[in-house]
Amino acid sequence: MNQFIVDTKNLNFSYNRTKKDIENLELKVPKGSIYGFLGPNGSGKSTTIRLMLGLLKKRSGTVVLFGEIFNSKSRLKILDRVGALIENPSLYDHLTAVENLRIAANYRQNISFSRIDEVLEIVNLKHANNKKIKEYSLGMKQRLGLAISLLSNPELIILDEPTNGLDPKGIIEMRTLIKDLNKKYGTTIFISSHLLSEIERTCTHVGIIRDGKMLYQDTVASLKESKGTNIKFDIEVDKSIEALSVLKNLKMKNASLLDNFVQIEVKNKEEITEVIDVLRAKKINIYQVTIKNNLEELFLSLTEN
Repeated sequence: MNQFIVDTKNLNFSYNRTKKDIENLELKVPKGSIYGFLGPNGSGKSTTIRLMLGLLKKRSGTVVLFGEIFNSKSRLKILDRVGALIENPSLYDHLTAVENLRIAANYRQNISFSRIDEVLEIVNLKHANNKKIKEYSLGMKQRLGLAISLLSNPELIILDEPTNGLDPKGIIEMRTLIKDLNKKYGTTIFISSHLLSEIERTCTHVGIIRDGKMLYQDTVASLKESKGTNIKFDIEVDKSIEALSVLKNLKMKNASLLDNFVQIEVKNKEEITEVIDVLRAKKINIYQVTIKNNLEELFLSLTEN
Protein backbone atom coordinates (compact mmCIF):
# COMPACT_ATOMS: atom_id res chain seq x y z
CA MET A 1 0.00 0.00 0.00
CA ASN A 2 1.36 3.42 -0.97
CA GLN A 3 2.10 5.95 1.74
CA PHE A 4 0.78 9.32 0.66
CA ILE A 5 2.65 12.47 1.61
CA VAL A 6 -0.33 14.53 0.43
CA ASP A 7 -3.86 13.15 0.68
CA THR A 8 -6.88 15.39 0.21
CA LYS A 9 -10.46 14.19 0.53
CA ASN A 10 -13.53 15.93 -0.92
CA LEU A 11 -11.69 19.25 -1.01
CA ASN A 12 -13.94 22.15 -1.99
CA PHE A 13 -13.28 25.86 -2.37
CA SER A 14 -15.00 28.85 -3.97
CA TYR A 15 -13.89 32.42 -4.47
CA ASN A 16 -17.57 33.36 -4.80
CA ARG A 17 -20.97 31.75 -4.40
CA THR A 18 -21.71 31.29 -8.09
CA LYS A 19 -18.91 28.86 -8.97
CA LYS A 20 -16.95 26.04 -7.37
CA ASP A 21 -13.27 26.65 -8.10
CA ILE A 22 -12.17 23.36 -6.49
CA GLU A 23 -14.72 20.56 -6.41
CA ASN A 24 -14.41 17.32 -4.40
CA LEU A 25 -10.70 17.15 -5.16
CA GLU A 26 -8.92 13.98 -4.08
CA LEU A 27 -5.21 14.49 -4.51
CA LYS A 28 -2.87 11.61 -3.62
CA VAL A 29 0.89 12.17 -3.79
CA PRO A 30 2.95 9.03 -3.02
CA LYS A 31 6.00 9.33 -0.79
CA GLY A 32 9.22 9.56 -2.83
CA SER A 33 7.44 10.50 -6.07
CA ILE A 34 7.84 13.41 -8.44
CA TYR A 35 4.18 14.31 -8.86
CA GLY A 36 3.12 16.48 -11.78
CA PHE A 37 -0.05 18.49 -11.23
CA LEU A 38 -1.14 19.25 -14.75
CA GLY A 39 -3.87 21.39 -16.22
CA PRO A 40 -4.64 24.40 -18.43
CA ASN A 41 -4.16 27.90 -17.06
CA GLY A 42 -7.03 28.75 -14.73
CA SER A 43 -7.86 25.10 -13.97
CA GLY A 44 -7.27 25.44 -10.21
CA LYS A 45 -3.65 24.33 -9.79
CA SER A 46 -2.39 27.38 -7.86
CA THR A 47 -5.58 27.49 -5.78
CA THR A 48 -5.04 23.86 -4.77
CA ILE A 49 -1.47 24.62 -3.69
CA ARG A 50 -2.66 27.54 -1.56
CA LEU A 51 -5.23 25.26 0.08
CA MET A 52 -2.50 22.68 0.76
CA LEU A 53 -0.34 25.32 2.45
CA GLY A 54 -3.16 26.90 4.41
CA LEU A 55 -2.97 30.17 2.47
CA LEU A 56 -6.65 29.84 1.59
CA LYS A 57 -9.45 28.57 3.82
CA LYS A 58 -11.18 25.53 2.37
CA ARG A 59 -14.95 25.40 2.17
CA SER A 60 -15.09 21.71 3.08
CA GLY A 61 -13.03 18.52 2.98
CA THR A 62 -9.71 17.57 4.55
CA VAL A 63 -6.02 18.04 3.74
CA VAL A 64 -3.68 15.42 5.17
CA LEU A 65 0.10 15.94 5.01
CA PHE A 66 2.52 13.28 6.27
CA GLY A 67 -0.44 11.33 7.66
CA GLU A 68 -1.61 14.26 9.84
CA ILE A 69 -4.69 16.41 9.30
CA PHE A 70 -3.65 19.93 8.31
CA ASN A 71 -5.40 22.54 10.47
CA SER A 72 -4.64 25.63 12.54
CA LYS A 73 -3.16 23.53 15.36
CA SER A 74 -0.88 21.36 13.21
CA ARG A 75 -0.04 23.93 10.52
CA LEU A 76 3.32 25.22 11.79
CA LYS A 77 4.55 21.76 12.76
CA ILE A 78 3.68 20.35 9.33
CA LEU A 79 5.04 23.30 7.35
CA ASP A 80 8.46 22.75 9.00
CA ARG A 81 8.64 19.65 6.80
CA VAL A 82 7.58 21.46 3.59
CA GLY A 83 9.53 23.70 1.21
CA ALA A 84 7.71 25.77 -1.41
CA LEU A 85 8.53 27.93 -4.41
CA ILE A 86 5.34 29.69 -5.48
CA GLU A 87 5.69 31.59 -8.77
CA ASN A 88 8.80 33.83 -8.82
CA PRO A 89 10.91 33.90 -5.62
CA SER A 90 10.99 37.12 -3.55
CA LEU A 91 14.66 38.14 -3.52
CA TYR A 92 16.64 41.22 -2.56
CA ASP A 93 18.32 42.23 -5.83
CA HIS A 94 20.93 44.47 -4.17
CA LEU A 95 22.18 41.60 -1.96
CA THR A 96 24.18 38.47 -2.74
CA ALA A 97 22.89 34.89 -2.75
CA VAL A 98 24.51 34.21 0.64
CA GLU A 99 22.95 37.34 2.13
CA ASN A 100 19.51 36.40 0.80
CA LEU A 101 19.84 32.92 2.27
CA ARG A 102 20.95 34.28 5.65
CA ILE A 103 17.87 36.51 5.80
CA ALA A 104 15.65 33.54 4.91
CA ALA A 105 17.43 31.38 7.52
CA ASN A 106 16.68 33.95 10.23
CA TYR A 107 12.96 33.32 9.72
CA ARG A 108 13.45 29.63 10.32
CA GLN A 109 14.60 27.73 13.38
CA ASN A 110 17.99 26.08 13.82
CA ILE A 111 19.40 26.78 10.33
CA SER A 112 23.21 26.80 10.43
CA PHE A 113 25.42 28.79 8.10
CA SER A 114 26.88 25.47 6.92
CA ARG A 115 23.41 24.60 5.59
CA ILE A 116 23.55 27.73 3.42
CA ASP A 117 26.70 26.39 1.76
CA GLU A 118 25.04 23.00 1.33
CA VAL A 119 21.93 24.32 -0.45
CA LEU A 120 24.04 26.53 -2.73
CA GLU A 121 26.00 23.42 -3.68
CA ILE A 122 22.80 21.46 -4.30
CA VAL A 123 21.39 24.07 -6.71
CA ASN A 124 24.77 24.64 -8.41
CA LEU A 125 25.17 28.27 -7.35
CA LYS A 126 28.29 27.99 -5.21
CA HIS A 127 30.30 29.72 -7.94
CA ALA A 128 27.96 32.73 -7.81
CA ASN A 129 27.33 32.88 -4.06
CA ASN A 130 28.76 36.40 -3.66
CA LYS A 131 27.28 37.85 -6.84
CA LYS A 132 24.48 40.40 -6.52
CA ILE A 133 21.07 38.99 -7.43
CA LYS A 134 20.49 41.77 -9.97
CA GLU A 135 23.27 40.11 -12.00
CA TYR A 136 21.54 36.72 -11.93
CA SER A 137 19.65 35.25 -14.88
CA LEU A 138 16.02 34.24 -14.35
CA GLY A 139 17.08 30.59 -14.18
CA MET A 140 19.63 31.37 -11.46
CA LYS A 141 16.98 33.27 -9.50
CA GLN A 142 14.65 30.29 -9.71
CA ARG A 143 17.40 28.00 -8.43
CA LEU A 144 18.15 30.40 -5.58
CA GLY A 145 14.43 30.40 -4.73
CA LEU A 146 14.61 26.62 -4.64
CA ALA A 147 17.71 26.83 -2.40
CA ILE A 148 15.70 28.94 0.06
CA SER A 149 12.96 26.31 0.12
CA LEU A 150 15.61 23.65 0.86
CA LEU A 151 17.06 25.39 3.94
CA SER A 152 15.02 23.36 6.42
CA ASN A 153 15.80 20.08 4.59
CA PRO A 154 12.12 19.47 3.77
CA GLU A 155 10.59 16.09 3.02
CA LEU A 156 8.16 17.65 0.53
CA ILE A 157 8.88 20.44 -1.96
CA ILE A 158 6.02 22.21 -3.73
CA LEU A 159 6.88 24.03 -6.97
CA ASP A 160 4.35 26.18 -8.82
CA GLU A 161 5.30 26.53 -12.51
CA PRO A 162 9.08 26.26 -11.78
CA THR A 163 10.11 26.57 -15.46
CA ASN A 164 7.75 29.44 -16.33
CA GLY A 165 9.62 32.09 -18.34
CA LEU A 166 12.89 30.16 -18.45
CA ASP A 167 14.92 29.72 -21.62
CA PRO A 168 15.73 26.15 -22.82
CA LYS A 169 18.99 26.07 -20.82
CA GLY A 170 17.20 27.17 -17.65
CA ILE A 171 14.46 24.56 -18.18
CA ILE A 172 17.00 21.75 -18.54
CA GLU A 173 18.89 22.93 -15.43
CA MET A 174 15.70 23.01 -13.36
CA ARG A 175 14.58 19.60 -14.66
CA THR A 176 17.96 18.03 -13.80
CA LEU A 177 17.94 19.61 -10.36
CA ILE A 178 14.46 18.30 -9.56
CA LYS A 179 15.41 14.77 -10.57
CA ASP A 180 18.64 14.92 -8.55
CA LEU A 181 16.82 16.12 -5.43
CA ASN A 182 14.41 13.22 -5.71
CA LYS A 183 17.05 10.58 -6.47
CA LYS A 184 19.83 11.64 -4.07
CA TYR A 185 17.77 12.78 -1.10
CA GLY A 186 14.49 10.93 -1.54
CA THR A 187 12.60 14.23 -1.49
CA THR A 188 8.98 14.07 -2.62
CA ILE A 189 8.41 16.82 -5.19
CA PHE A 190 5.05 18.25 -6.24
CA ILE A 191 5.18 20.25 -9.48
CA SER A 192 2.31 22.33 -10.79
CA SER A 193 2.56 23.00 -14.53
CA HIS A 194 0.60 23.49 -17.74
CA LEU A 195 3.50 22.07 -19.79
CA LEU A 196 2.84 18.43 -20.61
CA SER A 197 6.31 17.91 -22.11
CA GLU A 198 8.03 18.87 -18.84
CA ILE A 199 5.74 16.68 -16.74
CA GLU A 200 6.37 13.76 -19.09
CA ARG A 201 10.16 14.20 -18.90
CA THR A 202 10.37 14.89 -15.18
CA CYS A 203 7.61 13.18 -13.22
CA THR A 204 6.79 9.67 -12.04
CA HIS A 205 3.13 10.42 -11.26
CA VAL A 206 0.58 12.80 -12.69
CA GLY A 207 -2.76 14.33 -11.78
CA ILE A 208 -4.76 16.15 -14.48
CA ILE A 209 -7.18 18.85 -13.35
CA ARG A 210 -9.76 20.92 -15.24
CA ASP A 211 -12.25 23.41 -13.79
CA GLY A 212 -11.24 22.38 -10.28
CA LYS A 213 -12.00 18.67 -10.84
CA MET A 214 -9.51 15.81 -10.98
CA LEU A 215 -9.83 14.07 -14.36
CA TYR A 216 -6.98 11.57 -14.13
CA GLN A 217 -4.50 10.45 -11.47
CA ASP A 218 -1.93 7.67 -11.82
CA THR A 219 1.66 7.04 -12.88
CA VAL A 220 2.98 8.71 -16.02
CA ALA A 221 3.62 5.22 -17.44
CA SER A 222 -0.05 4.29 -16.94
CA LEU A 223 -1.15 7.50 -18.62
CA LYS A 224 0.90 6.65 -21.68
CA GLU A 225 -0.49 3.12 -21.79
CA SER A 226 -4.07 4.36 -21.50
CA LYS A 227 -3.74 5.96 -24.93
CA GLY A 228 -3.04 2.61 -26.57
CA THR A 229 -0.12 1.44 -28.67
CA ASN A 230 -0.84 2.99 -32.06
CA ILE A 231 1.64 5.56 -33.37
CA LYS A 232 0.55 8.67 -35.27
CA PHE A 233 3.03 10.47 -37.50
CA ASP A 234 3.26 13.10 -40.25
CA ILE A 235 5.24 12.78 -43.48
CA GLU A 236 6.13 15.86 -45.51
CA VAL A 237 6.30 14.97 -49.22
CA ASP A 238 6.46 16.75 -52.57
CA LYS A 239 3.42 14.94 -54.04
CA SER A 240 0.94 14.80 -51.18
CA ILE A 241 -2.16 13.81 -53.19
CA GLU A 242 -0.28 11.00 -54.94
CA ALA A 243 1.20 9.84 -51.64
CA LEU A 244 -2.25 9.68 -50.03
CA SER A 245 -3.57 7.66 -52.95
CA VAL A 246 -0.67 5.20 -52.66
CA LEU A 247 -1.26 4.71 -48.94
CA LYS A 248 -5.00 4.21 -49.34
CA ASN A 249 -4.28 1.55 -51.96
CA LEU A 250 -2.30 -0.20 -49.21
CA LYS A 251 -5.54 -0.35 -47.19
CA MET A 252 -4.27 2.18 -44.67
CA LYS A 253 -7.58 3.56 -43.45
CA ASN A 254 -6.19 6.23 -41.12
CA ALA A 255 -4.30 8.21 -43.77
CA SER A 256 -5.33 11.83 -44.29
CA LEU A 257 -3.97 15.03 -45.80
CA LEU A 258 -2.99 18.38 -44.28
CA ASP A 259 -1.20 20.81 -46.62
CA ASN A 260 1.92 18.95 -47.84
CA PHE A 261 1.78 16.51 -44.94
CA VAL A 262 0.31 13.03 -45.02
CA GLN A 263 -0.98 12.09 -41.57
CA ILE A 264 -1.09 8.40 -40.79
CA GLU A 265 -1.51 5.97 -37.90
CA VAL A 266 0.29 2.62 -37.64
CA LYS A 267 0.63 -0.12 -35.04
CA ASN A 268 4.40 -0.01 -34.57
CA LYS A 269 7.60 1.73 -35.72
CA GLU A 270 8.40 -1.03 -38.21
CA GLU A 271 5.34 -0.01 -40.23
CA ILE A 272 6.74 3.54 -40.50
CA THR A 273 9.75 2.11 -42.36
CA GLU A 274 7.42 0.19 -44.69
CA VAL A 275 5.44 3.35 -45.50
CA ILE A 276 8.62 5.26 -46.32
CA ASP A 277 9.90 2.45 -48.57
CA VAL A 278 6.61 2.31 -50.51
CA LEU A 279 6.56 6.08 -51.10
CA ARG A 280 10.18 6.15 -52.24
CA ALA A 281 9.50 3.28 -54.65
CA LYS A 282 6.83 5.51 -56.23
CA LYS A 283 9.44 8.31 -56.68
CA ILE A 284 7.80 10.49 -54.03
CA ASN A 285 10.33 12.67 -52.22
CA ILE A 286 10.16 12.63 -48.40
CA TYR A 287 11.43 15.72 -46.58
CA GLN A 288 10.68 14.85 -42.98
CA VAL A 289 8.88 12.35 -40.74
CA THR A 290 7.51 13.53 -37.39
CA ILE A 291 6.12 11.15 -34.78
CA LYS A 292 3.30 12.90 -32.91
CA ASN A 293 3.05 12.98 -29.13
CA ASN A 294 0.10 10.70 -28.38
CA LEU A 295 0.23 11.70 -24.72
CA GLU A 296 -0.34 15.30 -25.76
CA GLU A 297 -3.48 14.30 -27.67
CA LEU A 298 -4.79 12.48 -24.62
CA PHE A 299 -4.15 15.52 -22.43
CA LEU A 300 -6.00 17.76 -24.88
CA SER A 301 -8.92 15.35 -25.09
CA LEU A 302 -9.22 15.39 -21.30
CA THR A 303 -8.81 19.11 -20.74
CA GLU A 304 -10.70 20.59 -23.71
CA ASN A 305 -14.45 20.82 -23.60
